[in-house]
Amino acid sequence: MKQIDVHQLIDEARFNRFHWMLLFWCALVIIFDGYDLVIYGVVLPKLMTEWALTPLQAGALGSYALFGMMFGAMFFGPLSDKIGRKKVIAACVTLFSAFTFLNGFVTDMTEFGICRFMAGLGIGGVMPNVVALMTEYSPKKIRSLLVTIMFSGYSVGGMLSAGLGIWLIPAYGWSAVFFVAIIPLLLLPLILYFLPESPAFLLHSKNYVQMEKVLHQLKPGFHPAQDAEYHYATGKTADQAPLIALFRNNRLLTTLMFWIAFFMCLLMVYALGSWLPKLMNKAGYPLGSSLMFLMVLNIGAIFGAIGGGWLADQFHPRRILTIFFIIAAGSISLLGIKSNTLMLNMLVALAGATTIGTQILLYAYVAQYYPLSIRSTGIGWASGIGRSGAILGPILGGTLLSMNLPLEFNFYAFAIPGAIACIAISLAGRQTQTLSS
Repeated sequence: MKQIDVHQLIDEARFNRFHWMLLFWCALVIIFDGYDLVIYGVVLPKLMTEWALTPLQAGALGSYALFGMMFGAMFFGPLSDKIGRKKVIAACVTLFSAFTFLNGFVTDMTEFGICRFMAGLGIGGVMPNVVALMTEYSPKKIRSLLVTIMFSGYSVGGMLSAGLGIWLIPAYGWSAVFFVAIIPLLLLPLILYFLPESPAFLLHSKNYVQMEKVLHQLKPGFHPAQDAEYHYATGKTADQAPLIALFRNNRLLTTLMFWIAFFMCLLMVYALGSWLPKLMNKAGYPLGSSLMFLMVLNIGAIFGAIGGGWLADQFHPRRILTIFFIIAAGSISLLGIKSNTLMLNMLVALAGATTIGTQILLYAYVAQYYPLSIRSTGIGWASGIGRSGAILGPILGGTLLSMNLPLEFNFYAFAIPGAIACIAISLAGRQTQTLSS
C-alpha cells in the first residue's frame, strides 16, 4: 500500500491555476472584509456632525465592530478546526455582508452599534480561516508571500472604502457606502464553489474523492494507485484541547508574545484607521484631502505586506517584523510634526506599510508557527486577544482628541505600542517546538 504524504505534495507543488484561483477568492473575501471594517473611519467625520457625537462617543461607537471581531475570531477560529473552513467562511461572509448592508438603514446610535457588532463577528471570524486555508495550500517556498498578497486585499478594501466615500458621501450621504457591502453575499455561491476545503478536514471526513480532485488540480500529473493511503501530519494528540495546546511543548512564551504583538499592532492600526481623517481635518485639511490620507495609508500597507512577505521568505519573519515595528514607531511619531504635503504623504504611506502591512505579516508568521491541528485556534486567539487592542485604539484616539492636546501628542501616543510590539516579537519563536502539538 502506497503512502501519499499530502503535506509534502502541497509543499513541493508548482504555483499554478489552482493557486491563482485560491488566491483570487480568498483575497476577494478579505477585500470586502477590509471594506466593511475601514468604512467607519470613512463615515466618522460625517456622523460626528450629523449626530452631534462627542469624540468619546465616537470612539466608543467605533469599538462595537471591534468587540464583535474579538468574539468572532476567538469563536470561529477554533470552530473551523472541527467543522471545516468552508462552512465557517460562509457563515462569516453572511454575517459581515448582511449586517453592514443593514447598517445603511439605521437611524440612531443603538441600531448602528448593534449592526456593527454583528458585522464584526463575521469580519473577525473570516480572517483566521482564509489565512489558514491559504497557508495550507501554498507551496512552501512562497508561502509567506502568497499569504501576505492575499491579505493585502484588506488594504485594497480600505482604499475602496475611502475612494467610494469621497464620491458617494457628498452625493448620496453616508448610508450609501454601506449598501455596497451586499456584493459578497451575492457572490457567496461562487466563493463556496471555487474555494477548496481544508486538506486535513477532507481526510478527517474520509472525503477521498474530493481530496484526489484537489490534489490533481495542485499537481496535474497526479494519479494515485487504487490502494493509496493518504497521510497528512497534523501534529495532533488526542489528549490535548486546541487552546491548551497553544501553551504546551515550548510554545508558552511565543504564544504570549504573539498576543502582545497582535494587541499593540492592532491598537496602532485602528487608532490610525479611525482617527487619521479626523486628525488631519482638525489640522486644517478639508474632508476630501483627509480621506486621501486614509487611501495613502492603505496603499502603503499593500507595499509593506507584499514586500514584507517576500523578505520573510528570504529571511526569518521575526527579523522582518522587528524591523517593521521600529519603522512604524518612528514614522507615526513624525506625523505630528508640521511638514510639506509630499513628506506627510510619504510618512503616512510608511506608517501604513509598517502597521497594516506588519499586521498582515504577523498573520502569516503565526499561521506557519502553529501545527495544522491548532492553526486556526492559534490564529483566532492571537487575533481575538489582539482585538482588545483594536477596541482600545478608537477609544484612545477619542480620549486624546477630547483632551485638546497638541496634534503631535496624539501621534506620539499612537507610536508607543510599536516599540512594545518590537520587543514582544523579538522574543517570539525562539524556543524549539517538540513534535507533538
